[in-house]
Amino acid sequence: MKSTKISSSFLSHKFHLPPKSSQHLFLSSSSLQVAPADESESETSSISSPLYNLLPDAENPAKAVDLVCSALKPGNLIRIAGRKAEISGRPLTSSEISRVLLRCQSDSRAALSFFDWARKSFKCNGNRLDTLNYCLMVHILAWSSNYSQAMEVLSDLVRMTATKEDSVFKGLIQAAELCNWSPVVFDMLIRVYIRSGMLKRGLRAFQNASRIGFSSNVITINILLNALSQENHFSKCWEVYDEMQRIGVSPNSCTFNILIHSLCRSGDLGMVDEFMEKMEEEGFEPDIVTYNMLVDSYCKRGRLKDAVHLYYIMYKRGIPPDLITYTALISGFCKAGNVKDAHQLFLGMVHRGLKPDSVSFNTLLHGYCEEGMMHEAKSLLHDMIRDGVGPDDFSFRKLVEGFRKHGRLVSALNLILEVQKFGISVSQDIHEHVVIALCMDNRPFAAKNFLDRMIDNGFEPNMVIYRELIISFCNCSCVDEALRLKDEMEEGKGLKLCLDTYRSIITCLCASSRNLEANSMLQEMINLGLEPDAEICRALVVGHCGDRNINEALFLLGFFARKYHVFDMVCYNRVLRLLGEKGNVGELMEFQENMMKIGFAPNKLSCKHVVGGLQKAMKDHRNYI
Repeated sequence: MKSTKISSSFLSHKFHLPPKSSQHLFLSSSSLQVAPADESESETSSISSPLYNLLPDAENPAKAVDLVCSALKPGNLIRIAGRKAEISGRPLTSSEISRVLLRCQSDSRAALSFFDWARKSFKCNGNRLDTLNYCLMVHILAWSSNYSQAMEVLSDLVRMTATKEDSVFKGLIQAAELCNWSPVVFDMLIRVYIRSGMLKRGLRAFQNASRIGFSSNVITINILLNALSQENHFSKCWEVYDEMQRIGVSPNSCTFNILIHSLCRSGDLGMVDEFMEKMEEEGFEPDIVTYNMLVDSYCKRGRLKDAVHLYYIMYKRGIPPDLITYTALISGFCKAGNVKDAHQLFLGMVHRGLKPDSVSFNTLLHGYCEEGMMHEAKSLLHDMIRDGVGPDDFSFRKLVEGFRKHGRLVSALNLILEVQKFGISVSQDIHEHVVIALCMDNRPFAAKNFLDRMIDNGFEPNMVIYRELIISFCNCSCVDEALRLKDEMEEGKGLKLCLDTYRSIITCLCASSRNLEANSMLQEMINLGLEPDAEICRALVVGHCGDRNINEALFLLGFFARKYHVFDMVCYNRVLRLLGEKGNVGELMEFQENMMKIGFAPNKLSCKHVVGGLQKAMKDHRNYI
C-alpha cells in the first residue's frame, strides 16, 4: 500500500485545523503519570536546553521519547515497565506522545501497546489523550490493515468528542499530514457514526470527505443510504445518490434496492417505474429482493392489481416468486377482505413446493379470524402443527380474539386445552390473555377454572389477573367469590389490592346492601394508603341512603369532602332528597348551610329537593292541624 501525502496548503484551504492540545503525560521513576490539560507548553521548550545534554540519558528529559521508543522495540515490550522506572520524572507532552506513535508507526502492535497504556493512565488521573493522538493511532492501525482495532479506537474517540462537531474529521486530516495513511479511515468514520446512532454526523463526514476529494466505497455509501431510509430521511437518500454519481462511485444492485425501498417507504410509487428504467439502463436487472419490496409496498397500499401484475412479470423474467412474495400477496388479499383468493394463493404456494413458515401461516390465520371464518382458522392451526410449524403467541392471540369477537370464547379456551394435549407449549401471556378475555366477557367462573389449571401447570398469576377476576365477579354481583379471591390473593400470594379492585368490591357490597362491610373495606384501603375517589363515595353514600341510614350518609359525605376534596353532587342530592322526604325543615336547611360552607354548590336538582321537602313539611303540618 502506497503512502498518501496531503498538501498542507490544500488542507488549510479546505479546513481550519484545530490547535494542538496541551495535554501532557508524566514520566516518573515509579509510573507514567497524567499531566493536567492546562499545563503550559513553556515547560516543553525548556526541555530542549543544552544543559540537559550533560545528564545521563536515563535522567535527561530530552531523551524521554528515545527511551520509550527503545523500550517498545520488538522483543523489548515486556521491558517497558522496568525501563520507564529509569526515566526522570517530568511531563511527556501531547506532542511527544504523537512522536512516539509516529516513530512506532511501522510496528502497529508496539504503537497500540503504548497507546493503550497511555489511555488507561490518563483515565486513572481524570484526563484523556487528545484528538490528534487518537487520530494518529487510527491511521497507524488502518495503514497496517488492523481494521477492527482501528474501528475500536475510532469508536472511543467518537464517544469522547460527542459534543464537538467535525472535530474527529479534522483530527484525521491533521494526523494524515504526519504519517502514512489510507482514505479508508473516512469510510470507517462514517460507519462508526452510524453504528453510534449519530446519523447526521455520518452524513456530514461523507459530505466533507467528498468535498475534499475522497470517495467512499459503495459498501459504506449503501450503509449510509440504508440508515437514512430507515430513519425516513428520504430526500437525503437522493442527495447522497446524486453525490455518489458526481464523485464517480458506481452503484450496485444493493444501492438500487435500498433506493427502491426508500421510494416504497415514502409512498412515492409513481417514481418507481422511472427509477427502475434508469436502473436497467445502467445494466442492473431487478432481482427477487427488488420485486418483493415492490409487491409488499403495492399490497400495503391496496394496489393489488399492480402487485399481481408484478407477480406474473416475475415468472416471465425467470424470477420465481418466493415465500416472501407469496406472504405479501396473501396479506394484501386478506386486508382487502378477499380471504378466498388468499387461501387459493396459499394452496398454490404449497403446490409449487414452497414450505409455509410461521409468518405465512399467521398471515392467512389472521385473515380467517378477521372474517369470522373460525372453522377454517382452526383447521389451519392443525395444518401448522402437522407441518411442524409451531403456533406462536400471535397465532393464539388472533384465535382468541376471533372467537371472542364472534361470541365463542369458550371455544378458544377448549382449543388451547386441545393443543396442549399434543404437547404444544402455550405461553403464560396467552393464558393470561384468555383469562382477561373471559373476564371482560363476564365469564368469571370459567376464567377462575382456567386460572386454576394455569396454577396446576406451574403458572403464577399476577396482580393484573386477580384484578380482572375480582372486577368480573363484582360485575356479575358475585361479591362472595370476589372476597374469597381477595383472601387467596393477599394471604396465599402476598399481593395487595389496587384502587380499581377496592372500588369494584365496595360498589358491589353497597349494591347488595352490605354497607357495613363496605365501610370496613373503605377503612382497609385507607390504611393501605389508597385514596378513595368519587365513585367509591357515591357507592357508600347512596348505599346508606338506600338503607335510610341518614346519619352515616351525612358523615361520609362530609368526610369525603373535607379529607379528599370529593364534592359529588349525586351524593349531595341523594342525601338532600332523603332529608326532604322526612319533611324536617330544620334538618334540611341546616344540612344545606353546612354543605355550602365546606364547598358544595347546590344545582337545579338540589333546589327541587329543597322545595319538595318544604312542600312535604307544609303538607304534614296541615294534616297535623
